[in-house]
Amino acid sequence: MDSSLCEKPERHVPRRLSDHLTFEGQKQKVHSLVDKVYSRKNLTLAWERVRANQGAGGTDGVTIGEFEADLDANLERLHRELRETTYRPQAVRRLEIPKRGAPGKTRPLGIPSVYDRVCQQALVNRLEPIFEKVFDPSSFGYRKGRKTADALAKVWREVEAGNEWIVDADLKDYFGSVDHEKLMALLGKQIADSGVLKLIQQMLKAGYEAKGQRFETPRGTPQGGVVSPMLSNILLTPFDKEMRHKGYQLTRWADDWVVTCRTRAEAQSALAQATKILGKLGVTLNREKTRIVHIAQGFEFLGFKIGRGKGRLKLSRDRITSKLNRHNLYAIPTQKSLDRFKDQIRALTQRRTPLRMGELIKTINPIIRGWGNYYCRSQVRKRFHQLDGWIVRRLWSHRAKRWRNSCWKNYPTKRLLGEFKLVNLVSLIPSLRISRSHS
Repeated sequence: MDSSLCEKPERHVPRRLSDHLTFEGQKQKVHSLVDKVYSRKNLTLAWERVRANQGAGGTDGVTIGEFEADLDANLERLHRELRETTYRPQAVRRLEIPKRGAPGKTRPLGIPSVYDRVCQQALVNRLEPIFEKVFDPSSFGYRKGRKTADALAKVWREVEAGNEWIVDADLKDYFGSVDHEKLMALLGKQIADSGVLKLIQQMLKAGYEAKGQRFETPRGTPQGGVVSPMLSNILLTPFDKEMRHKGYQLTRWADDWVVTCRTRAEAQSALAQATKILGKLGVTLNREKTRIVHIAQGFEFLGFKIGRGKGRLKLSRDRITSKLNRHNLYAIPTQKSLDRFKDQIRALTQRRTPLRMGELIKTINPIIRGWGNYYCRSQVRKRFHQLDGWIVRRLWSHRAKRWRNSCWKNYPTKRLLGEFKLVNLVSLIPSLRISRSHS
């Protein structure tokens, strides 16, 4: 420098992806954390969460009920093993479950033991507050206070603002391909407690059992493990922040993400940048499911198909007084989601199912209500009306043991809705509930 009195020069060091995992307001790493993980109060809270989520047993065969029968002894043993660093996670039980939307294909599901799930939940309880400060606003999946509706609303606003080119992307075998070394390096940016870091590494390296054999896990996290969603967010946070740093409108839910752009060229640039950044993190794109589309073609995200209608608006845009949807956009359930819902109802209303009408309706009501509440704010009035009729006909055919029948005489729709309290999908639509309350 020409003068020793000049201002301190800027450092033009290339930015590393791991730099994005340093919280600006945090001056030092978190120390002495493992004792907070194995505290009895935290282990009790972790157990309550595991019990609420239910789930099957792991390789040791111990169920939720069996673990609870000797709860104090189990929690005390876990507390002691974590304190004395003698805890060793068991291999997860791997099952191959049908892959949604891909008949004949399966995906691996790793089921840790109940004992290990309590340990993982105790770890998540302590790590969440630390990393929540670091996670990017573009990330929505598996975060407290953030719902799929929030992610969809963000995408909807961006499309309405003129971002009509969409990078619709998916990651290839994400949970099965996580690079342990890169993940541990990112964890080390925030955590200095070697006990916690060693615990996470043991969980990653625990291996899995399938068909009576044990296999190592040099890569990946068990899809089904309590800690896996949070670890996935930690690994992809540098991707979130780097994409937004470059000016792209990213919305991510776990391994499913979209970028909204104004032009096709911008979308192509965004995809190229995303591929490069993910490559540095050891993650690859699923080319079969990744594409660039215009909003007129529509794209699928979080179970919805979002697109622009082809029909003309009944009123000119200057005469539309509502602030909602001036661009003729629509959001409807994807065909895959619709098929899964109908398959669930079919399975529960088979003619050989030995249930009375009231018992059968109590069985299917939670499924109808859950699916309906998820989609009720989209453009589904016509579809819900069709499904309501189809469900009633399924109930009639179950009662009469054949499809074409005269059960409508003994069980008219009005009776099913009134006396038997069958959930009506159309009645779940908020705008219709409001209009009925005013009438």
